[in-house]
Amino acid sequence: MPEGTSAGLRVCALYPELMNIYADRGNLLMLERRCAWRGIAFAMHASSLGDGLDPDAADLFYIGGGQDRDQRLVAFDLQDKRDGLHAAADRGAVILGVCGGYQLLGHAYELGGETLPGIGLVDLHTARAEGPRLIGNIAIEVELEPGSRRVLAGFENHGGRTHLGSSAQPLGRVLRGHGNNGRDQFEGVRRANVIGTYMHGPLLPKNAWFADWLIATALGRSDPLPGLDDELELAAHAEASRAAGI
Repeated sequence: MPEGTSAGLRVCALYPELMNIYADRGNLLMLERRCAWRGIAFAMHASSLGDGLDPDAADLFYIGGGQDRDQRLVAFDLQDKRDGLHAAADRGAVILGVCGGYQLLGHAYELGGETLPGIGLVDLHTARAEGPRLIGNIAIEVELEPGSRRVLAGFENHGGRTHLGSSAQPLGRVLRGHGNNGRDQFEGVRRANVIGTYMHGPLLPKNAWFADWLIATALGRSDPLPGLDDELELAAHAEASRAAGI
């Protein structure tokens, strides 16, 4: 169980000035607002190039997507944060990587003849493909809690093809869209509270229930979060699902 704090949710945004091209600020804002509406304190700090990383200073670590040049800078800087992120994951903190951030959670990303190192939190590798980018609306079926299957809906746009290793589990099964590589019908990866996905646009405003799962899990809560008036959020999820063909 993650070691949350009664003071509220502590979030560490990794490289927010570089890895933010897929509406990643919207994901962070969604977490902040849903905490605020429930009276849960929210504190966020950044860890960027050259900064240290305290594995005990946050309950949730977030890394988004970036341009190739920025992703390269981040990949090498992350090696200095590797041990800290492994320690955070081992104590049960939530780590969420989206698109480029997802790719760097694995072992490596082969990009244009160069191999960018990952941090090895999950067993996967990614390679930039010669073919077209995998672009479009996407919906996947996930089972974050035993016996409870839900739909995540979003948008994907990636040139990399990600392949899970033998010890990795996908985040979900593709219902519509391409997923990790356009072939195996898997999308994302999950290792306990470490989650990676190609879904953005942004992801959390289209899937409020998933934002709530992240908050509750990061805080180590076993009881449900207080309910909210989610009429607009449910409409956004329904529209994203319709756009994907669900």
